[in-house]
Amino acid sequence: MGLDFSVVPQFYDIILIGVLWTVAITVASALLSFFGGIVFAVVALYGHWSIRLPFRGFAWLFMGTPLLLQLFLIYFGLVQIGVDLPAFVAGVIGLGLHFAVYNSELIQTAIIAVDKGQMEAARTLGLSNGQALRKVVIPQAVRDVLPPIGNNMIALLKDSALVSVIGVSELTLSAQRAIGRTYRPFEFYVVAAACYYIINLGMEAVLRRIERRTALSR
Repeated sequence: MGLDFSVVPQFYDIILIGVLWTVAITVASALLSFFGGIVFAVVALYGHWSIRLPFRGFAWLFMGTPLLLQLFLIYFGLVQIGVDLPAFVAGVIGLGLHFAVYNSELIQTAIIAVDKGQMEAARTLGLSNGQALRKVVIPQAVRDVLPPIGNNMIALLKDSALVSVIGVSELTLSAQRAIGRTYRPFEFYVVAAACYYIINLGMEAVLRRIERRTALSR
């Protein structure tokens, strides 16, 4: 009995594959959640009622139910209606849409807070409503909510462990596979936790750099 980290190096390849899959699914889901949040915010504020009403139902579904259940519905449920998605794609869609709804709430608030004179000035310069939103209002709104969106991205990284339940070989599932062969749960869960922490530090550094750059562009 006792701890024995000497078994860990034998499974570096499995852990590395898990890290790569975790980074891949986090980056893909983060991009989907960011741009999806912008689209959802515009739909919620400016879309026709026939679009806004279904969107509210969609937002309620993703905000009012557990992420794990959403992953099950997307991966296992859609198969029953003929939509068979690979596990990685299903994980990206589930994580991306889940956090896109939360990002949308932040962006909506920021858009409303932008001085209405900005829109009027853009219209005076000959821009259409869509162009004024895309080139003037939305960039300002997104810049104002980058810190809380960054927090959502960090939460997304942590929740990416849930895609292990649908078979994506990310870090948590890779650690579990190593544990299944060595019966050393503590050692491999510690290694997995350290890897998540390192990825987290990297994400925070990137987000801080983006925030500094956008602050300088004000």
